[in-house]
Amino acid sequence: MPVSSKIRERCRGLLAEGDVVQYVFPATSLMVTMMAAHRNFLVVVTDRHVTVLTCSTFRRWKPVSVWAQLPRSTELGPVDLHPSLGPTVSFGDLVLEIEDEYVAAVRAADLERSEDALPKDPF
Repeated sequence: MPVSSKIRERCRGLLAEGDVVQYVFPATSLMVTMMAAHRNFLVVVTDRHVTVLTCSTFRRWKPVSVWAQLPRSTELGPVDLHPSLGPTVSFGDLVLEIEDEYVAAVRAADLERSEDALPKDPF
């Protein structure tokens, strides 16, 4: 289920000017260096960056700051499917648990990360 337009608008306020939002999905940290686990994040994939936004402690859907801004070429997957945890993705020191419904968004974002990743249109 895609996130609401209201959440996308909140995310746009923290993004670099000119970034066009392609994918947004919520995630919960399992382990982060120097930070307690179970912190809520929103991962925003734009045409130029992958931005990880930290959410408010008491409001999962309210982004308050930028945790990291990575180049668009950053691979979010592979998605690890753990029977006890659920799907996880990791990049850098960040290990994030995502809901099953957002696995397709992660895989699509990885496919689109470079123009060479998709086959040329034969027509």
